[in-house]
Amino acid sequence: MKLLIDTADRTVWEDLAPCGFYSGVTTNPLLLQRAGLSCSLDTVAELHRVSIAQGFGEIQIQSWGETPGALSEMALRLADLGPEVVVKLPATQAGFAAAQRLCVERRETRVTMTAIYATGQVIAAAAFGAAYAAPYYARLLEAGEDADMILTQMQAAAGSQTLLLVASLRSADQVVQLSSQGHRCFTLPPPVAKGLLESDLAAKAVAEFDAAARG
Repeated sequence: MKLLIDTADRTVWEDLAPCGFYSGVTTNPLLLQRAGLSCSLDTVAELHRVSIAQGFGEIQIQSWGETPGALSEMALRLADLGPEVVVKLPATQAGFAAAQRLCVERRETRVTMTAIYATGQVIAAAAFGAAYAAPYYARLLEAGEDADMILTQMQAAAGSQTLLLVASLRSADQVVQLSSQGHRCFTLPPPVAKGLLESDLAAKAVAEFDAAARG
């Protein structure tokens, strides 16, 4: 099982890092905006530094650029930040071209192909040898698709080399359901990450333990 935290909010990182079961964090330009951060190389370089200080072994940073060339150039710069960085790229023709340039110029295939809605995108990611393919589960549901069936197909298409990194999750119940279906890699937004350990019965048991300890 592999869990990551899907936010650029460093206060959430600081809160959850001591749990020890989150292996890293994931970000993208929209998450930077939600955290009140600028989408710049300086910003993500600082996030990279903070993630290492918090003890995370991996930070996934999504490249950006208005043209394929700009997307590719930024991907190279992100990869140069350090070995902990996994560059995220959209599973589009431009995204795969940028991933190929990373492979040729940096000998780096440790990329995440993201914005995945179709099994064909996963097949392409697996054929490329990408480390991760990130489907958007809740967005598929909200579009009226049979998201569970689609993710089952994607899991089979990914094979053993490319991890299916399930993103766009709305609740801990969705994580539990998908886990029961065999999925083993998730990136969780803060409410879901914090809700994963919530249990009224567990809270009651802990309160009883504390009361007994006080005598």
